[in-house]
Parts: sequence; C-alpha cells; structure tokens
Amino acid sequence: MTSTETPLSTAGGTDRRRWFALAIVMTAAFMDLVDVTIVNIAIPSIQRESGASFSQIQWITAGYALAFAAGLITGGRLGDIHGRKRIFLVGIGGFTLASALCGLAVNPEMLVASRFLQGAMAALMVPQVLSIVHATFPAHERGKVFGLFGAVVGLGAVSGPLLGALLTEWNLFGWEWRSIFLINLPVGVAGLLLGSRFITESRAPRALKLDLVGVALVTLGLLMLLYPLIRGRELGWPVWGYVSMAGALVVLAVLVAYERRKSTRDGSPLVELSLFRVKSFAAGIAVQTVFGVALGVFFLVWTLYMQVGLGWSALKAGLTGVPFSIAVSVAAGLSVQQLVPRFGRKVLQAGALVMAAGVLLYLWESGHYGLALAPWQMALPLVVMGVGMGLIVAPLTDAILSEVPREHSGSASGLLNTVQQMGNALGLGLVSVVFFGTIGDGLRPDQMGPAFADAFRNSLGWVAAVLGVIFLLMFALPKRPAQHVEGEQAPTEREEPVLVS
Repeated sequence: MTSTETPLSTAGGTDRRRWFALAIVMTAAFMDLVDVTIVNIAIPSIQRESGASFSQIQWITAGYALAFAAGLITGGRLGDIHGRKRIFLVGIGGFTLASALCGLAVNPEMLVASRFLQGAMAALMVPQVLSIVHATFPAHERGKVFGLFGAVVGLGAVSGPLLGALLTEWNLFGWEWRSIFLINLPVGVAGLLLGSRFITESRAPRALKLDLVGVALVTLGLLMLLYPLIRGRELGWPVWGYVSMAGALVVLAVLVAYERRKSTRDGSPLVELSLFRVKSFAAGIAVQTVFGVALGVFFLVWTLYMQVGLGWSALKAGLTGVPFSIAVSVAAGLSVQQLVPRFGRKVLQAGALVMAAGVLLYLWESGHYGLALAPWQMALPLVVMGVGMGLIVAPLTDAILSEVPREHSGSASGLLNTVQQMGNALGLGLVSVVFFGTIGDGLRPDQMGPAFADAFRNSLGWVAAVLGVIFLLMFALPKRPAQHVEGEQAPTEREEPVLVS
C-alpha cells in the first residue's frame, strides 16, 4: 500500500464524504451518551434477574465511569500519534464487543468486568469525535457542525432513560435488560464498516511518542479522585476517601511538573500544557467542569424524584423528559448558527441564566403542587431548562476548541471530555450531601414521597446556585470564538490528512 498526502482544503472543502464521516462519529458519540444513562433505568431488572448485590450494581455503573474518565486523555493522545480514524475504529469495535459481552454476561462478575472494558473502549472512541471534526472541517463550517453536536448531546442526555425504559418494558425476545446492551451491536458494526470507508485519516503533523509515565500518573490521579466520590456515600464517607482525594491533587501536581519537563525534553507530553495558555481553552475548561457538576446533580436527583418520590414507572419518567430533549436540540442549532455569530459570549451567559430560571420554576412547581405534580405541568420548566442548556452546550465546545492548534486537537478533546466526567463525578458526590443528606434513615413507605420531594427541591436550589457561578465564569471566555469574529477569514493553515490508498 502506498500513501499520499492531500491538503485538507481539498478533502474537507469539496469532498462530501466528510458529512458521511460526521454522521458516523456523531452516531458513536450518541451511542456513548446513551450508554452512560441507559443502565440506570434498567437496574431493578438487572438486580432481579441476575441476583447482583448492591455493591455489584454500584460497580455496573461506576466501572464504566471510572474506566471512561481515566482513559480519555490517553485515548485522545493515541489518536494524535497513531491516527484518529484508526483509534476511532479500534474504539468503536471494542465498544461493540464489550456491549456483546455485557448482553451475554452469565453472572454479575462478568457484567461488571465487561462494563469496565466498555468504558475503556469508549475512552478510545469518544475523544476522536471532536478531533476528527476539528481536523476535517474548515473553521467557517465548524460552528454548524458543533451545533449538530450540541443537538446530539441534548438527545443523548434524555434518550438513554427513555430508551432503557422502552427496551426493558418491551422485553424483546425475552432478553429483559440484556437488550439495552445488545442494541449497540448493529449500530457498532455499521459504524465500523462505514467509518473505515468514509472517515479520512488524520494525525499530528510531527511524530509524537506516547508518554507512558504521564499515562500512569493521570490514570492514578483520576482514580484516586473519582473512586472515593463514586463509592463514598455507599461506604459512609470513610477517612481514607478524603485522604485519597487529597493525594490525587498531589499526584496531579507531580503530573504537571513532569509534563512540563517532558515537553521541554522531547516535545511529546501526554497533556499539552501549552493549551492552557490559550485563553479560550483555559476558561472553557473551567466552565465545562462546573457545568458538569450541575448536570451530575440534576439528572440523578430528577430520576430519583420521579421514580421514587412521585412513584412513576420508568416509562412515564422517560417520556416526561422528551420536551427537554427537543428544546436542547432546537436551541443548540440556533445558538451556533444564528445567535453566537451575532452576540458571541452573551449567548452562553444567557443560556446559564435561562437554565437557572427553568430550575427555579421547577422548584416552585414542585413546592406548589407537591406529590400531585403531573408530567404536563413539568413541561414548561423542562423546556426553559432545555433552551438554556442548548444555548450553552454547542457554542461552549466551539469556543473551547476554536483556537486550539490542530496537532493537539486529540489531547484537547481528551482533556475536554475528562473534565466533563470529573465535573459529573463531583456532582454525583454532591448529590450525597444535598439530596441524600436531607433524607432521614428508616423512613416508612408513606414518608418516602415527601422526603424525596423535599430533597429534590433542596438539590434544585444548589443547581441554580452552580448555574450562577457558571454565568460569572463565562466572563473569562473570549467575547467571540475565533472563527466568528466579523470579517475574519477562515484560517489557511491546515493539518494534512493521511489518505491511504
């Protein structure tokens, strides 16, 4: 086989294949987003059918999150080094295989191990999505593309619980909960076959080496931080958990010092620290982390409120989220295509305020109607929240990556996804305080509903406060993403893809 190099302006500017490639990587991103949440809704069925203990159930969800978060930065850098298309195909192939193993698990131990593998493969697959977009599309098209990405995020956020509820209730072929994993097989196989044909290979223009010491340090640091957060409430917040989280900060400080020296020595660090000198990236990472906290709190307590507090079925709870999903998708498309080019950063700040208004409206409705609150009454606050979230998710990604050098797009994408996962984990840890911390022990059945409703309202107050912090942090973002500055031409410096024939 021989290889030739073609300027990306040719491959990306006139080649319609890039839109097929976009559909493929967006489908993979959607598959991952759904898989993060789809398991929660099927946990009662999994526990009943497999006989899993509470600890094993915890690890079915936590195992995926840990492997995913710990591997994202490494996955992004592997794409820079070995080719984003190649690593994406390895990731989606491994994710499909792991999904099959989850669906065919003969005992809880096999299911837990398969979920770890699934998270690790997602860590290879997901960073390549934004990297491929960043390397394939010229700057003047990326706003539209990130609008589509925001719509996918919105759909994925709510589609997981809804799809999980439908698949569990339908009990396809008598598979019960197994269908939530096996449904990934045809999607994954199609993505693997079509991706090998339509995605153009790209990698960093100069040779890089994998920083194995950096891999070990970042993995250790994230595990020391996230493991106590995920298991803390179940274990009663032991002292070693706080020691581990404090130790994680030391490990991450050592990582920064090592990466600085590594960058000076051979220019191949795992974490490209120069990215934090890019104002849009550094500010956006802070916003993304805190935004992840807000989402981590809301989505978990919302599900518990509907299913335990109000006593709704999984399907009823899942359908209630449809207006939210639609609102996010519509607002995401409008924000990057029409609003951000005109108003810049103000759109994101308006999104934070609108989302906070929706949260406060939800809080008022919950208190006013109590346990008699109906799904149709939830529609208005959910639509307001969805519009606010849609105004943030798509342009935020665009703003963070707009000024990142293309040779580091994989590392930047991995960092972006990692801090989002860290924010979600911090949010889940906060749930233990703001939600479960307000629910007493030994409640009678008739006390469960009011207790969960009170805890939900307390949590919404915290979410609104976090959104206020996000509004203030957004002042550090550039007024406009680089490609949206009026009169600016799309950058001519392009990373060249490797086209293999």
